[in-house]
Amino acid sequence: MELNDIQKRAVAEWVAEGVSLSDIQKRITLEFEIPMTYMDVRLLVIDLDVDIVEEPDPEPEKEEEKTEDASAADAGGVDVDVDAITRPGALVSGTVVFTDSVKASWYMDQSGRLALDAGNPDYKPSEEDLQLFQQSLREALKKKGF
Repeated sequence: MELNDIQKRAVAEWVAEGVSLSDIQKRITLEFEIPMTYMDVRLLVIDLDVDIVEEPDPEPEKEEEKTEDASAADAGGVDVDVDAITRPGALVSGTVVFTDSVKASWYMDQSGRLALDAGNPDYKPSEEDLQLFQQSLREALKKKGF
């Protein structure tokens, strides 16, 4: 079933008001009693030649967090990241950049043992860096819900 001209004008007004496509889909079903798929609504809006007002993604907050982490590393701290996809055999894993700019990978196994690999078997971070790493790791894991 197609929408009549009055219904199409109403949809165009909703789009201009910034109503999301899924909410428009719900309104069409409730107010006009015409069931439409999300794709049908999307195509209808394209046919009406109206611009969809999209809200910006909440990405800037994530960028701010990363900026704060980077500034902590620049201010003499260590920068700890948690992997989005945990390496096999680990409970949690990630990377760390120490104050001397050496990057290492780390992981914690199922028993809670922490392992650190800088790629160079002779590399050993300073005691201060290890303490900063542990503190930063605790904070990063806390943010991730561990």
